[in-house]
Amino acid sequence: MHPLADRTGWRAAGEITLATCPAWEQTLDRLALRDAEVCHLELSAVTFIDVAGVSALAVTAQELPAGRRIVLDQPPATMRRLLEMFWPDLAAIEVAA
Repeated sequence: MHPLADRTGWRAAGEITLATCPAWEQTLDRLALRDAEVCHLELSAVTFIDVAGVSALAVTAQELPAGRRIVLDQPPATMRRLLEMFWPDLAAIEVAA
């Protein structure tokens, strides 16, 4: 997990699993504390994310103040499918190709 230099947000790489979930959740907590209306998660280098990782993201998004959102840049297909399946109407998350 590294902060993005050109916009508000973080870049993740590798796998988000039980072993790495604490670092993922810590990053999501930091993201939620930002005052920016839009925060980005650059996920093109994420090779796998489990249900717990996507669930942590969904919970973070649900707790954001009204009008704030998280933009997922190039998320893995697994993440997109899980979001569509379990959180289809979560307006605080936007998926960018």
